[in-house]
Amino acid sequence: MARRVRQLRSWLSLRHSLRSEAFLVLGLYAVYELARGLVVGDAAEAERHAHRVVALERWLHVFREEDVQRAAHALPGLIGLLGTAYLTLHLAVTAAVLLWLHQRRPAAFAFVRTTLLLASGLALVGYLVYPTAPPRMAGIGIADTVSNGHISLNHGLVSSLYNPYAAVPSMHIGYALVVAASLLRYGQHLLLRALGVLYAPAVLVVVVATGNHFFVDAAAGALVAGLGAAATAVFTRQATPTTITALATRCGPSPVIEQRAA
Repeated sequence: MARRVRQLRSWLSLRHSLRSEAFLVLGLYAVYELARGLVVGDAAEAERHAHRVVALERWLHVFREEDVQRAAHALPGLIGLLGTAYLTLHLAVTAAVLLWLHQRRPAAFAFVRTTLLLASGLALVGYLVYPTAPPRMAGIGIADTVSNGHISLNHGLVSSLYNPYAAVPSMHIGYALVVAASLLRYGQHLLLRALGVLYAPAVLVVVVATGNHFFVDAAAGALVAGLGAAATAVFTRQATPTTITALATRCGPSPVIEQRAA
């Protein structure tokens, strides 16, 4: 068992072929989505938890989700744009940044990929332990602005892909922070760094204005992302050079190995 753990650590410390990485990320994300969907929880309990989140935000004087949604409605066309962004940005931007890192910043790829995987695992525990309804389903006057005549978050194909009571933590925010940190740390062009600065706040506006997350959910997502990065740093640092070299021989040359050897 100890040897298998060391091998796993070593494997996660490496950047592998694009096909292998794609199978890993897509496969584990599919398992993550399936498991999250199975942990639906009790609707009444999820709504009670949402009301506790509201009470906490009132105590902290940050319960302003309805104000954000009202402001978004005041600008013509914005609420529809935010709904589209909610459905697309989370996966599309994350996948694009992972691909960019794999091809252009190979030495950084393994750390970012493993951070996302470990953070997703931690989030799944949160969904199991504390199922929470999003603001749009909490009966507090915040509307569902994503669902329309063509798309519904509560019925049909889209609803079957996610757990409606997985508001805490918000992994839209967790992923967004990992993406933003990657752009800021590894982006050499001013435009990429500017996108890194703006991306996470933009996602926060998206998830709050569309009624899908509270501010506390976002803070929990940020915490999970930080814990995922810390766990990755510890987990991959303990990979032994001998095991890494053996795996690298099987998988072919890797820029990560070259960097470690240097």
